[in-house]
Amino acid sequence: MARGPTWFLALYLTISPLLALEGISASQALPGSPRPELVIAAAADLMLALREIAPLFEQKHQARVILTFGSTGQLTQQIQHGAPVDVFFAANVAYVEDLRAKGAVLADSVETYARGQIVLATHRDRPPLAALRDLIRDDVRRVAIANPVHAPYGMAAREALLSTGVWEQVQPKLVYGENIRQALQFLQTRNVDAAIIALSVADVPEVRYTMIDPNLHKPTIQAAAVTARSRQPGLSRAFIRFVNGPQGRPIMKRFGFLLPGEF
Repeated sequence: MARGPTWFLALYLTISPLLALEGISASQALPGSPRPELVIAAAADLMLALREIAPLFEQKHQARVILTFGSTGQLTQQIQHGAPVDVFFAANVAYVEDLRAKGAVLADSVETYARGQIVLATHRDRPPLAALRDLIRDDVRRVAIANPVHAPYGMAAREALLSTGVWEQVQPKLVYGENIRQALQFLQTRNVDAAIIALSVADVPEVRYTMIDPNLHKPTIQAAAVTARSRQPGLSRAFIRFVNGPQGRPIMKRFGFLLPGEF
């Protein structure tokens, strides 16, 4: 089915706040550029990594890449309802498998690309926290996590707190971000005292962090797929291969992801 103006308007209305906030176009190509164009919808934990990878892909393939970021659950709903996206990078493979079962992504395009890790983070203006149990201290009043209803990293944070036995004490302190990037922003702006965030977004000047034992939560296996509505299925597959290839893997590794073959 062709994608008409209605779908582009719908996508703009749903992701325009993120576009305005993040400035997420990967290139500065002028409108009407003859280069093929890919729209990549990705979990927010990939923001820093894909911003480095996309320009390399653009140069190699003479294409224009538009990056949109959000929570995996919300992006899944948008794709299921026909948003004009070419490639979906989810922070949990279960969401991609659900879309595959519904015919919303090309069945043979699903590919694992990473396993994410979570950290306990504080602002550099505050003393560091050594363990999740420190979150019950009286001087820790607000703690940010991504919303576990639709964000896989929020689910992992909740599972880790439950496994540690501090969920009941910490739950009243929780401040929910719409995605992991927003949880980080709460910490960067000192609106919270601590946060449980993805390692991939934690290496920023304002933040210090401690690794959280991965055995405290289910593995955050992440997967990508080409959507059934993609106008550039061949180029879309090439983008996934590029992320998993010799140019993409070192960048993903640098941002703290475990890569296929390592888990």
